Amino acid sequence: MIEESREVPGLEVKVNRVVYFDGGDKLPADRPHAFVYFITIHNNSTEELTLLGRKWVVLDSDGRREVVEGDGIVGKNPLLGPGEHFSYNSFHTTRGSARAEGSFHGIDAHGFPVHVRIPSFEMTVPRVRAE
Repeated sequence: MIEESREVPGLEVKVNRVVYFDGGDKLPADRPHAFVYFITIHNNSTEELTLLGRKWVVLDSDGRREVVEGDGIVGKNPLLGPGEHFSYNSFHTTRGSARAEGSFHGIDAHGFPVHVRIPSFEMTVPRVRAE
């Protein structure tokens, strides 16, 4: 039997900043835009939690949807006690402008599944100015 994951009141995700990165020819031709995002996960609950993975849903402006799931958060499984936080940055490559959202999942101190939602954020390709 699979246990249902619960949201923990006080466990919150903040998207601090999203930055466009012009990777030039270093990025794949079908995904030429890169966005670096900076995130902080705050544990304002009274529980100790371990984060084990993430799920991202990226919706491109052309309607294509990509789901990215995996173990760990930038290669780590952060253990967050009450009042602690974990900050990191990573990136998405896209075909054009896009919107991202998702969730982090983990376990509480008793091994029960928990999750926290990642708020939706926009990744907007800057306009090129004609000279």
